[in-house]
Amino acid sequence: MDVKIEEGWKKALAPEFDKPYFKALTDMVRAEYANPAVRVYPPARSIFAAFDASPFDQTKVVIIGQDPYHGPGQANGLSFSVNPGIQIPPSLRNILKEVHDDTGAPIPADGDLTRWARQGVLLLNASLTVREHMPKSHSGCGWETFTDAAVHALAEQRDNLVFILWGSDAIRKGSFIDRNRHLVLTSPHPSPLSASRGFFGNHHFSQANAYLEAHGKSPIIW
Repeated sequence: MDVKIEEGWKKALAPEFDKPYFKALTDMVRAEYANPAVRVYPPARSIFAAFDASPFDQTKVVIIGQDPYHGPGQANGLSFSVNPGIQIPPSLRNILKEVHDDTGAPIPADGDLTRWARQGVLLLNASLTVREHMPKSHSGCGWETFTDAAVHALAEQRDNLVFILWGSDAIRKGSFIDRNRHLVLTSPHPSPLSASRGFFGNHHFSQANAYLEAHGKSPIIW
């Protein structure tokens, strides 16, 4: 199957594209987007935006989310990110607060994290599509298998990456990563329900940059 995705990722994920689960997933997603009775996010052209914005060979940091935002206009294909002009969701507001408290970076006026992605931060959701107002509605349909393969490819084919895992779902998704080969940072989720239980003050952003610099890589301008 010919999938329109960044060439490095296309090569790394090539074995997945011809597997039965991926064909079934593709058929389901196409049917969902074609169904006039439902709305699906992100826009179809942005399903693989995280991969296109952070090419396989340039990825340095991976931040894993659950599934796209399910409100109108929110999802842009990058985990936790929203386009300029969209109100910053609570979890992202807490992320930006921690960035500020950890690194001193100013809190931006918008929640567009494309600037991170272009520096090699893969903002990857476990599921890449969702129905409007129905969180996790496309979970269990095959996306997790595909995004697991992406994490595996990075963990096995690259060295000295930073994996940032917030919350139990993300921590489970990265449980196989070799801690001797990569830096794995974990904490509670930035959701208002859990941020005060260990997300705030986790210093993940400064730790990520210290690790990158220690391994000869340029730090992220958070």
